[in-house]
Formats: sequence, C-alpha cells, structure tokens
Amino acid sequence: MATKLKKITSSNIKTLTCAFCKGAGKDPFEVPSKLSNCQVCIGRGTVQVIEPTEVCPYCKGKGIFFHHRMPCTVCGGRGSVTKIKGEKRCGKCEGNGKNPESGLPCSSCYGLGSISS
Repeated sequence: MATKLKKITSSNIKTLTCAFCKGAGKDPFEVPSKLSNCQVCIGRGTVQVIEPTEVCPYCKGKGIFFHHRMPCTVCGGRGSVTKIKGEKRCGKCEGNGKNPESGLPCSSCYGLGSISS
C-alpha cells in the first residue's frame, strides 16, 4: 500500500530558535574558535521544522548529543522534530527515544520515541 506524502508549503514550516546555540548564532562550545558560526543554524539563530512539531524526545529539546559537543543526531540540533501522524509509543525504548542498553538513539523508532501505527 502506498502512503500519500504531504506537500511541504510555507504554511506548514515553523521557524524556531536554534536549540544548539540558543539563538546566538555562534558555536556554543567555541570550536574551532569563539568566532565560529553555529553548525546547525549557520549563524542565523533560527531553524525551520515541518509542522506539526514536538520537542525532541532524545535530547529533550536541548539540541545537543548527550555528553558530547555535537548536535543531537535525532533532531539535528534543532531541539524539535516533526510529529509522526498516527503514532503509537515505541515499546523498545518506552517513548524516551533511548536504547535502554547503550543510551544511543533507539533503533526501533530512530530516537523519536514513537512509531507510526
């Protein structure tokens, strides 16, 4: 059965403050220097996400991969992800997006905490 893709228009794109740099536009870890632009928003301080959105379940909206100086691999550092239509809670990670053994993004839901039903 083929799934119908929703057309992306300017009306369903939401502009948010970059979670990785908190809107500053500069790399929060000052790598390689304190003058470096944020690698997520490219120095703009804002990012765009397709609506409907929800806070990233893996990084809890911080945009940072835990205990590392890199963007979250699930949301790309934006802090928000596009909500899955017709979703149900992932049974493997119990909805928190983390693999219970390793702490890495769940391989069943790709760190989103939910799967489409």
